[in-house]
Amino acid sequence: MTELGARIPRFHLAMPVDDLTAARHFYGEVLGLDEGRSADTWVDWNLHGHQFVTHLAPARPQRVHNPVDGHDVPVPHFGLILTIPDFQKLAQRLRDAGTQFVIEPYVRFEGQPGEQWTMFLLDPAGNALEFKAFADDGQVFAV
Repeated sequence: MTELGARIPRFHLAMPVDDLTAARHFYGEVLGLDEGRSADTWVDWNLHGHQFVTHLAPARPQRVHNPVDGHDVPVPHFGLILTIPDFQKLAQRLRDAGTQFVIEPYVRFEGQPGEQWTMFLLDPAGNALEFKAFADDGQVFAV
């Protein structure tokens, strides 16, 4: 927990990828993230102020899906909560890049607590990503 006005902690997340060139194209050009430090086996990315790292790791675990709001949600997945305008802008950027969605952008839990825009896609290594947006940010943890 943070106090009002205190700096919010940033996360660091390392994701496995099997091709750093493909990761650089997807995260740098398709998603538009700024690249930070890198080496032969990893690349740092600035994900809205968070440190997101792609690490070369060719072995992939089996993918599992769980049903949520009538859709098969890929597990594991990493997600980011955006504003609705940023969500819509990213969704259009992904469409313009010809991205295939696992779950197309739509409003989940419509008319219920926690109503949100959401979309799922895979990076070139098969990592599942979710981007979402709430009209009311106070509903992020609604039950």
